[in-house]
Amino acid sequence: MSHRDKEKVCIKTRKVFDWVTRQVDLPVISKSDDHLKDFFKCDGSTIDDICKFLDEQNDPEDFTVVCKIDEESIICQEIIQPDGRLNVTVTLPNGDEVKLQKVKVLVKGQANVAILDENDKVICRSKKPITFVTAQTFILCAPDGTDVECEVTFSECDASLICTNDFKQLDISITLCLDVQVEADVKLEVEARICKPREEDIRGVDICPDQKFPPQCPEVFPAR
Repeated sequence: MSHRDKEKVCIKTRKVFDWVTRQVDLPVISKSDDHLKDFFKCDGSTIDDICKFLDEQNDPEDFTVVCKIDEESIICQEIIQPDGRLNVTVTLPNGDEVKLQKVKVLVKGQANVAILDENDKVICRSKKPITFVTAQTFILCAPDGTDVECEVTFSECDASLICTNDFKQLDISITLCLDVQVEADVKLEVEARICKPREEDIRGVDICPDQKFPPQCPEVFPAR
């Protein structure tokens, strides 16, 4: 492409001001005693004592407890602060000081627990979804006029049921990977040329008109 083929154009696009990822390990969610009572439903019936039920069925070691996060239930969004994002001054590794903003993000969702037999058949499942929630604080380049976009790119849930003489407890651990971007619509001046479709190698009768674009006005916009 020669320099003569190019011209200055103004485009509107989404600019990323900052972008970070973070692994979040939520505190373990435990259900025991009265909280575990009536937690599971097995074969269509509510179970008062899940440990006793499993013991009566077969060897407890033949059962597997699994946890699955409902991806559709996940909410990841900025927590709007009444006075706006707080400005903070931080020192970079090279010693320079820069003003950034404190951003708070809320992540919320639901998970379900199931018990499988030795053939991986579901015999029990939680009656209601387990709700998890976390609030995370980030220090980002997020000046006024920018939007915070949050996404959970990966989620993992593990569950363990303890049935002993001393404990009857269900423990649930959840790990999330957060992707947080600060974005805003901007207009950029770039040096470019108008694109045209390539020539098709094999084609029949061509009835399609040539692609036409509105005439540009580089003499007045973008301003020199």
